[in-house]
Amino acid sequence: MEPLSARGLPRLSWIDTLYSNFNYNTDGYEGDGAEDGKSQDGSETLPYIDESPTMSPQLCAPQGPDGETVSPTPPEGLLAGGEIEKGLEMKKLVLSGFLASEEIYINQLEALLLPMRPLKATATTSQPVLTIQQVETIFYKIQDIFEIHKEFYDSLLPNIQQWDEKVTVGHLFQKLASQLGVYKAFVDNYKVALETAEKCSQANSQFQKISENLKVKGPKGSKDCTTTVSMEALLYKPIDRVTRSTLVLHDLLKHTPKDHPDFPLLQDALRISQNFLSSINEEIDPRRTAVTTPKGEARQLVKDGFLVEVSESSRKLRHVFLFTDLLLCAKMKKTAVGRHQQYECKWYIPLADLTFQTLDDSDCCPSIHVLPEHEIEEMKIKISVLKSEIQKEKKAPKGQSRVERLRKKMNEQESWLLLHSPTIPFRVHNKHGKSYYFLLSSDYERSEWRESIQKLQKKDLQSCVLSSVELQVLTSSCFKLRTVHNIPVTSNKDDEETPGLYGFLHVIVHSAKGFKESANLYCTLEVDSFGYFVSKAKTRVFRDTSEPQWNEEFEIELEGSQYLRILCYENCYDKSMLNKDDNEIVDKIMGKGQVQLDPQTVQSKNWHMDVIEMNGIKVEFSMKFTSRDLSLKRTPSKKQSGVFGVKINVVTKRERSKVPYIVRQCIEEVEKRGIDEVGIYRISGVATDIQALKTAFDTNTKDILMMLSDMDINAIAGTLKLYFRELPEPLLTDRLYPAFMEGIALSDPAAKENCMMHLLRSLPDPNLMTFLTLLEHLKRVAEKEPINKMSLHNLATVFGPTLLRPSESETTKGQQITSASDIWSHDVMAQVQVLLYYLQHPPISFAELKRNTLYFSTDV
Repeated sequence: MEPLSARGLPRLSWIDTLYSNFNYNTDGYEGDGAEDGKSQDGSETLPYIDESPTMSPQLCAPQGPDGETVSPTPPEGLLAGGEIEKGLEMKKLVLSGFLASEEIYINQLEALLLPMRPLKATATTSQPVLTIQQVETIFYKIQDIFEIHKEFYDSLLPNIQQWDEKVTVGHLFQKLASQLGVYKAFVDNYKVALETAEKCSQANSQFQKISENLKVKGPKGSKDCTTTVSMEALLYKPIDRVTRSTLVLHDLLKHTPKDHPDFPLLQDALRISQNFLSSINEEIDPRRTAVTTPKGEARQLVKDGFLVEVSESSRKLRHVFLFTDLLLCAKMKKTAVGRHQQYECKWYIPLADLTFQTLDDSDCCPSIHVLPEHEIEEMKIKISVLKSEIQKEKKAPKGQSRVERLRKKMNEQESWLLLHSPTIPFRVHNKHGKSYYFLLSSDYERSEWRESIQKLQKKDLQSCVLSSVELQVLTSSCFKLRTVHNIPVTSNKDDEETPGLYGFLHVIVHSAKGFKESANLYCTLEVDSFGYFVSKAKTRVFRDTSEPQWNEEFEIELEGSQYLRILCYENCYDKSMLNKDDNEIVDKIMGKGQVQLDPQTVQSKNWHMDVIEMNGIKVEFSMKFTSRDLSLKRTPSKKQSGVFGVKINVVTKRERSKVPYIVRQCIEEVEKRGIDEVGIYRISGVATDIQALKTAFDTNTKDILMMLSDMDINAIAGTLKLYFRELPEPLLTDRLYPAFMEGIALSDPAAKENCMMHLLRSLPDPNLMTFLTLLEHLKRVAEKEPINKMSLHNLATVFGPTLLRPSESETTKGQQITSASDIWSHDVMAQVQVLLYYLQHPPISFAELKRNTLYFSTDV
């Protein structure tokens, strides 16, 4: 546990925000990233509350009559039976997890009290470490809080040990909530307690040593007996605990039948807890307001748009204006309410003096912090959840007031994503001055800016120096002339605008014509997602030709996409430029083009053929679209002799294996030569290659190993994904699907861990062995994230729906799906979260898992 970095009273505005971010009736996702440690303008906020379990279960083994360890039978109520039994089983899981975290909380309070008594005793001696007043200030109300929770723990424990449907615990939670006045006194004193502890540490080395090395006992039966924690970290625990208890009350109510005696008592406890939390004075963090934008005049404005500039080693969103004779970089000035927005010029370069700087001729490159991919993915998940919440609120009778608040939050988060996702460098240089450095999302944009500037530079341009008045006039005209008014985020779009397509786009890149001479040529395919473009597929390099014939088919997943881009490159082998910059593409763009994905045209069942014209080059391609709800259907194979579409237990029994041969071989090949491949499992393989491998595995072709060693690695990765997608039921089973959805929505980490491990144990052995094998493989892939750009979050996004999506019969049971985007926001995001939970978990051993029973401890 790290000591807290914040000083003084924590700003408690996060508490209400936390509630608004948890949808207790459905998803229960984690809170908003703007609250996590720093606000988006970089200012300090309350330290992030880490709710992830930090201990593996330490459980006892159930034994059969012959003394052999047996795997527990999952309770029918949780998995299939009536709603009441299911609810009570989930309630027990929530309670037992919470009890485990209570034990640790009591140990933490005990660790705080341990030095209090000797410090008090020495205060009256001739050599006091602290004065009585200092001791009482630092440890204010800790003894009372300890006694309250010790009594609660001792009362709750026997109820869980002798659990049945008649057990009631509501009165215990009601009593706990009624004693929150002690916490109010603690919170009011918290700032003074921290300041006093810090001053005493600085003044007294003996106390400093004590306060930095408090020993917390581990839970009963844990291997690690004690951990060393700072006093500052422990003093924060009571603040964290109130929030935790309130989240648990939400979970308990969700899984308590309304006619159960506990229900009104738990409701009352929740009401008291929420009133307490909202009564604490909030300090609202200044949030960064969304940037609205500008344009150009006098000269003619040719192009403008938002670019991310790296300035003073940090990212700044700039509005860049290309005029007929100069490039101007501006930022929006803050103006008084009611005043017109204005731009401030940061710099300009006359086009006569502008050159494009590459890394070869730059002395140094600005150091810029690149965020880990998983933080980008986390933000996408949060934006998707907010989108679905906005759609729900729009349909609610009184939801409009909340819609605006959600829109504002989504605007903040999408603006953050726009600022932090670009990685492709674009440098411009003033030959009489300095260089400037931008980051773009796609090589497409970089090429567009370069081409527009180079086209203007062909004219007879004169260098110019603007007077301060001329510069002011030009900059103020930007507001009037701009063509791009808003940053490209969903929250700035009209409700009537198409939300984009969710599902799978099948694209065949046929051929290209119009090249003046022979070259080594290939194409890449990009689609838009969350306001920026992502590369999704790449054809093979067709060597030494002016008329390449690829005829390669790709399957591209769309997440609200509206455009498809095709970029055609000449493959260059300039070794001197390699490794200069991870994101610098050295191959030459020969042409580029974009088509709008019109739902009416694309959604017909037939292929739609089209041609993109780019700089005199024509690329011929075909595409068709399958919506997510149709593309996710599982179709069992009519033949039981193959492996695709056949139940996993049938395959493993036939092969006499624990994990299907196809899974083992594909994993082995990816680890042998694909683990360093950029975008492995995300970049689509050629569809015809995947079909060839599918046929080979289904017919058990003898030369399958030879085929694997010769095949493009993305096709092998695609074959593995296809195998899991075509299983007649998901690897994590239809029967357990509702329980996985319930488990991942639990707010309390201890209860969640209890439930998620219990569900794994309930899987059939072939499914569990295969899942654990795949899990460890994906973790090994993510270890190479700096090279392959595939984080755990990326991999969870790719594999989550494939491993969890129920078969059609399960999907349609009592479920009204309004749109494909709803499926993405609800089910798919939860499926991603389930897989991510296991990917982030410490290694899970099959033998250990089967040995362990239900109750275990986890950190708070």
